Amino acid sequence: MDNRMKASQPAAVAGSKPAYVTTLEAAYGAPSQAGFGSAVFYEPIAANDDLAQAALAKYKYFTGELWERRGEDAWMGPWKEVYTCATGAKPDSVSELRGINDPNAALSTPMTLDAVDNAEAARSALSAAFDDPALTELRVYNLGDGGAMSGLLVAGRRSEPGDAVFLVFLYD
Repeated sequence: MDNRMKASQPAAVAGSKPAYVTTLEAAYGAPSQAGFGSAVFYEPIAANDDLAQAALAKYKYFTGELWERRGEDAWMGPWKEVYTCATGAKPDSVSELRGINDPNAALSTPMTLDAVDNAEAARSALSAAFDDPALTELRVYNLGDGGAMSGLLVAGRRSEPGDAVFLVFLYD
C-alpha cells in the first residue's frame, strides 16, 4: 500500500464510533479495501474540510490496489455528483436515492436499498445515518470503473460533533 492510501484510511477507531455508524456498518460492512461490495467509513471532519474530497479519498481507499491497476481515468470517468440535499431541507435519504435522475446512478439504487441482506434494516440504518437533523451536508456520487462495475457513494457531514460518514457501494 502506498503512502497516499495510508493517509486516507479511516481515522476513527471502533470504540469511538457513534451508534448510527455501527448500525450502518452492520448493514453494509466495515471499512475495507475490498473494491467490491459495500463498506462504511466514519471520520472526524472540520467544518471547512471539503466533503467531496473526503468522499473521493474513501472511494480511492475502498478500491485499493484496483485503483492503480485499472487506472485513475477508468475510476474517475463515471465519478460525478448526482444528488445534493438542499441546505435547510429535511433529508429523506431512501426517497432521495430512489429519486435520483441520473440513469447510471439510478441503476445502482435498487442494489443499494433492496438487494442487500435484511433490506428493511439496511434502509433503517441508512435513514438513521443520513436523515438526522444534525446532518448539515448530504451528497451522492456515481462510481464505477468505466466498464462492468458501478455504484454509489453517499456522503454526509454533521456539524455536531463534526464528523462525516460515507457509504461506498460498488458492484458489477
